[in-house]
Amino acid sequence: MGHRGRDQMTARAGATGRTAGQRRVPQRARYLRRARLADLLETIVWLSVALVLALFLADSGLVEFKTVPGALTAVGIIAGLVGADLMLIQLLLAARLPVIDRAFGHDRALLVHQRLGKPVFYLISSHVLLLWIGYALTARLNIFAEIWDMFTSLPDMKVAYLGYVLLAVVVITSLVLVRRKLSYEAWHVVHFLAYAAVLAALPHQFSTGQLFADGTWARYYWLALYFGVAAALLIYRFIIPVVRTLRHDLRVSNVVIEAPGVYSIEMTGRSLADLKVRGGQFFIWRFWSRGLWWHAHPFSLSAAPGILRLKVTVRELGGGTAELGSLRIGTRVSIEGPYGLFTDRARTTRRAVAVAAGIGITPIISLLEQGDFAPGEMTVIVRAPDEKGLYLYRELQKLCTRKSATLYVLLGRRPKRGHDSWLPAREASHRMSLSTIVPQVRDADVFVCGPRDWTDLVVEDAKRAGVPRFRIHYERFSW
Repeated sequence: MGHRGRDQMTARAGATGRTAGQRRVPQRARYLRRARLADLLETIVWLSVALVLALFLADSGLVEFKTVPGALTAVGIIAGLVGADLMLIQLLLAARLPVIDRAFGHDRALLVHQRLGKPVFYLISSHVLLLWIGYALTARLNIFAEIWDMFTSLPDMKVAYLGYVLLAVVVITSLVLVRRKLSYEAWHVVHFLAYAAVLAALPHQFSTGQLFADGTWARYYWLALYFGVAAALLIYRFIIPVVRTLRHDLRVSNVVIEAPGVYSIEMTGRSLADLKVRGGQFFIWRFWSRGLWWHAHPFSLSAAPGILRLKVTVRELGGGTAELGSLRIGTRVSIEGPYGLFTDRARTTRRAVAVAAGIGITPIISLLEQGDFAPGEMTVIVRAPDEKGLYLYRELQKLCTRKSATLYVLLGRRPKRGHDSWLPAREASHRMSLSTIVPQVRDADVFVCGPRDWTDLVVEDAKRAGVPRFRIHYERFSW
């Protein structure tokens, strides 16, 4: 559907009265602050693991390695300690702490959270298995007799075994093949079992063995760690969302049908400027209507946030979204957020390229509308199978005209399997790529929003084009 002429955009860019160097400084400074914060948080993670090992060794841990049974037991204890430490880090990554969101963004924090799942499970499983074997060899019992003896004689071991079973359930439901068969709400409920697993494992950690005996540094450290993580979860997952919901009193003010199965929901509230939300960010919304109140929806803003107004545009995809079009005016809305680094403040350079598929255009619109883009600095690429999939297109077109942004629209189905490409089949057959559409993409920040598999293909294309990893920002429609 075309794009605006580059000569016209260049002329307008020169009329802004600001040099490229003058405009680039804030973006670079913000990126450096975020990079330093990310490095600090990663260092803290590694230090926490090192401290766990140091506390074990300080408690005469090396002595256990004199015998084979002792060595197996010691390695099992180490595996359990490191696994527990990483599990608590997992919980913090999902706790929606502002400092983690500022450093990594919500999407990448959850990605690391997911990737830690299997290593944590393997470490805890190794802890259980090696202790069974080590204790069995020490007591000269067969392993099944030792398992039963531990279960019946050691304090709090029954609860610890229950915690391990709960952890296994969480890991199994996180597997892609299993997760796709569950609704978001069912998966979310199951994941709350992770909290139960940690609570179940906690008693045996302090009642079994000398490492956590009264008066030891290890006992104080782990108690502080557990209470700190619990406090973070309580504050940022529950208390702050409830307080914000009550304070801002969001209610549905209008519902507009944008296309069959696509609705824009406008909400009004009090003192919304205090939320400090940026275009491109998202909230987790809960609409207090019959049949909908138990659904939590992660929707990005589809318009720049106003002082009294917020807007989202959603597509019917099941899981309660089909009923959003019938929301009544005045329906109360609960919020968690705002979250995400998908904003103009994530930029490291003035030039930006935004790539969206389908309803993924919503955060791009709010980002472009509120972002500080000079004429010619923004390029928007929209993908859809046909014109019916161009949601909010007129709004986007007017916005690109007003901002003097280049707009490309690529219609058509993607290639069949075996020819993975985020582009339509025709463009893919001509070996088109992100760098052929936008030759200067390697010098730009790239914002991508769409389904998970499609987004991954765009990200890989951007990397092949020479875009550094830190300049690629994405939001994926998945959980």
